[in-house]
Amino acid sequence: MTIVGFLLNPVAGMGGAVGLAGTDGQVAEAIRRGAAPHAHDRAVQALSLLRNDDIAWYTCAAPMGENAIASAKIDRFTVLYRPGVPTAAADTKAACRAFLDAGVDLVVFCGGDGTARDVFDAVGREVPVLGIPAGVKMYSAVFAVNPAAAADLIRQAGRIGCRDSEVMDVDEEAYRSGRLAARLYGYACVPYIPERTQGGKQVFEQLDEERAKDDIAAFITEIMLPETLYIIGAGSTTARIMEWLGLSPTLLGIDVVRNGEVVARDVDEQTLLALLDEYPRAKIVVSPIGAQGFVLGRGNQQISPGVLRKVGLRNLIVVATPGKLAATPLLYVDSGDVTLDREVGDSLLIVSGYRMAQRKRVLHPE
Repeated sequence: MTIVGFLLNPVAGMGGAVGLAGTDGQVAEAIRRGAAPHAHDRAVQALSLLRNDDIAWYTCAAPMGENAIASAKIDRFTVLYRPGVPTAAADTKAACRAFLDAGVDLVVFCGGDGTARDVFDAVGREVPVLGIPAGVKMYSAVFAVNPAAAADLIRQAGRIGCRDSEVMDVDEEAYRSGRLAARLYGYACVPYIPERTQGGKQVFEQLDEERAKDDIAAFITEIMLPETLYIIGAGSTTARIMEWLGLSPTLLGIDVVRNGEVVARDVDEQTLLALLDEYPRAKIVVSPIGAQGFVLGRGNQQISPGVLRKVGLRNLIVVATPGKLAATPLLYVDSGDVTLDREVGDSLLIVSGYRMAQRKRVLHPE
């Protein structure tokens, strides 16, 4: 029998859909903007696939785990730790220490990069750890690619190998101001199955990459249709499109343009939905996260399933440089709506230059 310690960060990812680019220190603002918790649902998606497995669970009292395990209809669990109200990073670390004292084989957490850092602080390399992705960015390589993949990794833990995976410390204040400041925090031991465990983010800045971004931007701006709303996703490649339009981009946020002019900057999900009511003719332009391959669900949660359905998947334009695509063997979508993710299909056509495109496989781990 595998013994698993499970905890959940109840506020993880709340800043994504409301355009906060992270939740650390921003919970009150996220709630003020109408954010709803979603880490619980992400955890239940994974745990419900394990209800019949021979696993003994240790967890925390609600809202840090017990409620998610109960909702997944798992009845073999023990509450080892009771967090304070509201929960804090200290609770994550204390819970992990309790799991270690109880002799768990694996620590599973549901959260984002901040939660990964707190878990690593307490666990180090004493036992393997695995993240169920529920944050905004998730640049660390300790996460499964989606909840279903997390369930498969948990099920096979102990029978599969582990790899040293980067835990990244991302400065969220810098991130919210449009600057990516990240440093390697450490290497955790993570159960590994190719195509189920995500990679770390890579940044591509070679001269050829910059030329490729210009080629992509020249092509996209050339084919932009009049009277059409363009939702421009985060990243340096999409930012180059804004620059070719003579506009200032929000590097790590979502901007909206129409007829060559900015309609709204650094928008949240509700703003996008309102704009789509006013301008139903629309397209979305996004770029995968470098080397991780996530087209949706990492750093662009403002482009929610509701937004995607209003725009239509046929109006999704994906752009990436040849260098990024060469380092990205597969693409993933993790929008939070499994049915919508499947509708994306098994491949996407990626604009990779001026009047150039590559078709790339999309994997849907289940």
